[in-house]
Amino acid sequence: MDWKSEPELVEVPDPTPGPGQVLVKIGGAGACHSDLHLMHDFEPGMMPWQLPFTLGHENAGWVAAVGAGVGTVTEGDAVAVYGPWGCGTCERCMGGAENYCENPAGAPVLSGGAGLGMDGGMAEYLLVPAERLVVKLPESMTPVTAAALTDAGLTPYHAIRRSWPKLTPTSTAVVIGVGGLGHVAVQLVKATTAARLIAVDNRSEALELAREMGADHVVRSDEQAVEAIWELTGGRGADVLLDFVGADATIELARAAARPLGDVTIVGIAGGSVPLSFFSQPYEVSIQTTYWGTRPELVELLDLAARGLVHVESTTYPLDDALQAYRDLRAGRVRGRAVIVP
Repeated sequence: MDWKSEPELVEVPDPTPGPGQVLVKIGGAGACHSDLHLMHDFEPGMMPWQLPFTLGHENAGWVAAVGAGVGTVTEGDAVAVYGPWGCGTCERCMGGAENYCENPAGAPVLSGGAGLGMDGGMAEYLLVPAERLVVKLPESMTPVTAAALTDAGLTPYHAIRRSWPKLTPTSTAVVIGVGGLGHVAVQLVKATTAARLIAVDNRSEALELAREMGADHVVRSDEQAVEAIWELTGGRGADVLLDFVGADATIELARAAARPLGDVTIVGIAGGSVPLSFFSQPYEVSIQTTYWGTRPELVELLDLAARGLVHVESTTYPLDDALQAYRDLRAGRVRGRAVIVP
């Protein structure tokens, strides 16, 4: 395998857990658009990772074996794998925010984790380097259901949760891009806040999915989108805008439709950017990016899902068809999330 190439399905030895490690028998592994960036966009040297490694950073399954000293999980436990793998000892990691590890040199892999520099879950087994990185599933949840929640659910949950104070009953949230993450974001806004919600996309099927997930209004992403959002908000603009695309046009749409004091959060990594100046957006609009989420947030999210308040629309593929799953994902043929089931 090399950068800018298609992945290959190969046979590898089953891993054996060492001290403190957990071996997970994979029940589901989500295919993510960021994997497509790994395959097709990243140049050699862009990431501090050595090839080859197995893809798959959205993972859940059952504990197959544990190494010496592991005491929080036992063989047979159903678990989700927390994806960002930090050092475990810095201030951020000690608070459960390994997505923002401040000592990447002490982590198992620089700025990555399973499927991101280390072997991931597109396999029968996944070796997790520390027991803190697995979370027991609620009794009513299966690994194939939980897998995509570890990223497609956790990433929007983190982005929405940080803006909860602005998502009041009189406020409006906008979700731009109703794909693998965006359709979960629609559910999370409705499940955890009383804000009105507008979904924006350029695909009719995505807008229909947004309606099914509970959006109050849907708007086609075109030249009239900003005006439509202003009209739907009574001329005030939206309080929280979540961009799950991250292209130039969608970031500009979010800025232009924001209400003063609002949040514009760029979640998607389509490579867009916009110039920032004093007058480029309404007063006190905060523009930020987020990355993944924290382990405590994953626990909260799994509880929401176990109560039926949020789910990931998914299409399952056997491991032998994983390459087809990525082809379907790239072509836009996947409704919600593609989940590989070994």
